[in-house]
Amino acid sequence: MPFGRFLYFIVQRSRSMAWLMVCVGVLSGVLSAGVLALINYVLHHPSDHSSQVMLGFVVLVAGKILSSLGSQLLLVRFSQDTILDLSLSLCQKIVRAPLRRSEQRGAANTLVILTDDVSWVTWAIQCFPHMIMNVAMVLGCGVYLAWLSWGVFLGVVGVTVIGALGYRWLHTSARSVISESREARSELFQHFRSLTDGLKELLMHQARRQEFVNQEVRGAAELYRNANIEATRRQALSEVWTQLSFYSLIGFIVFLFPSVVAVSPEALTGYIVAVLYMMGPIWSVIGSMPTIERGQVALENIERLGVSLDAGPTDAQTIEVARVEAGGLPVVQWNDVVFSYGEEKGVEMTFSLGPISLDLHPGELVFVIGGNGSGKTTFVKVLSGLYRPSQGHVTLAGTMIDDANREWYREHFSVVFSDFHLFNKLLGQSDAHTERLASEYLRLLHMDQKVTVRERAFSTLDLSQGQRKRLALVTAYLEDRPIYIFDEWAADQDPQYKEIFYKTLLPDLRERGKLVIVITHDDRYFHLGNQVIKLEDGKVVEHVKTEVAGHRP
Repeated sequence: MPFGRFLYFIVQRSRSMAWLMVCVGVLSGVLSAGVLALINYVLHHPSDHSSQVMLGFVVLVAGKILSSLGSQLLLVRFSQDTILDLSLSLCQKIVRAPLRRSEQRGAANTLVILTDDVSWVTWAIQCFPHMIMNVAMVLGCGVYLAWLSWGVFLGVVGVTVIGALGYRWLHTSARSVISESREARSELFQHFRSLTDGLKELLMHQARRQEFVNQEVRGAAELYRNANIEATRRQALSEVWTQLSFYSLIGFIVFLFPSVVAVSPEALTGYIVAVLYMMGPIWSVIGSMPTIERGQVALENIERLGVSLDAGPTDAQTIEVARVEAGGLPVVQWNDVVFSYGEEKGVEMTFSLGPISLDLHPGELVFVIGGNGSGKTTFVKVLSGLYRPSQGHVTLAGTMIDDANREWYREHFSVVFSDFHLFNKLLGQSDAHTERLASEYLRLLHMDQKVTVRERAFSTLDLSQGQRKRLALVTAYLEDRPIYIFDEWAADQDPQYKEIFYKTLLPDLRERGKLVIVITHDDRYFHLGNQVIKLEDGKVVEHVKTEVAGHRP
């Protein structure tokens, strides 16, 4: 069944609402067939204008209009509820999916799914009840035709089947082109993202700018255009074939059948009127096919995110997050931990981190150093629970970490990544907690003259990169978690703020019993740390533990 998966999706969203829409659509189709039969009766009995006939006409037309109105109202509610539930469900599942899988999918592909694909699914849902109503109308007219003459009806069915098979063949050939169009749009979105993220670099280099716009963007846009043109061409051929079949059917009824089968003038007129009456519903069904086909492709793309839409908004990995009580701060232990990128997109990625064994205690300041490509960023992602180790064991306060409690593990970390994203609102914080501490932290970081916090929202984010990093640090302070990770936080700071960071902020966190891990190149501050871990090619080549006054290494 071409649209079986899509039909199942609609029924799954709300079984009762879906069947109600189908029933209303079928009722509308049956009433339309009734109107047709009554009109044909009046045409052949012009003297019969009795009150019963007129009343029947009024009742049938009123029922048709009311059923169509009811179908429209049900459709609007169902489609809007579906797009809301689908968007929220996708967002919730994306943020719960493993980070590595999301990285492999790519931000551009995910963005296309959340915008284009969700919209196409919604438009297809809006078309589906209309198509069912029109199909019911066509079937109702078919029943009426069979009542007039079985012989003619079977002949009409034969011509219709031939036309439908030709249409199916042409339409199926367009489906692969629709998929190509979708992939081309994803590539175009990737270039749009490069345009916004790399605008400064493009402005600084004319040749780069010209090649990017005239070759990269134009190439992707032309590929998208050509795929759409080809898909539209094939769908247009399908419609032409249907029209040819339809008018052949009329010619078949008018010219061939009367010479082969004895047909009364009333039956012949009824057939012609019925076929002409069916033109509108048939064109509507044909017109809705491309949209539903694109909705089917969009639904498959959504499910290729790696999460099943059948599961609903919450998934099995959702667990109750445990809060660490004062005096029970965790200790992180790695035993021969290894992470490998493996083989992706046909290219073997030989880089791996580890094996690494280490113990990290609360109240320690740990520096992690190494050159570019040494594995520091991967180390941060594995340590914070964003990447699952391929080998070895990680424990937190003696608890072995696995997929079932990985989210609980992550809730103990507050991280400022090197490629951090700063939200304009302090999400996940209580108003009272934020109002009490935000001003204090802004003063501590010398940001109180530039930014204020009201109703948990920053007054502005139009700041330098270094200042934005300080706001990210404010967010981390407010989270007040047992373990802090700062990935190259001081890289964009002025010398005076580096001094504050290393000699005031980090020791303060350590004094409060926090475990602090800092990714850095600032070797002149290493003497302040309890441990210094050096990475090269994913391996620990040097691990120094030092004594810091008042602290146990």
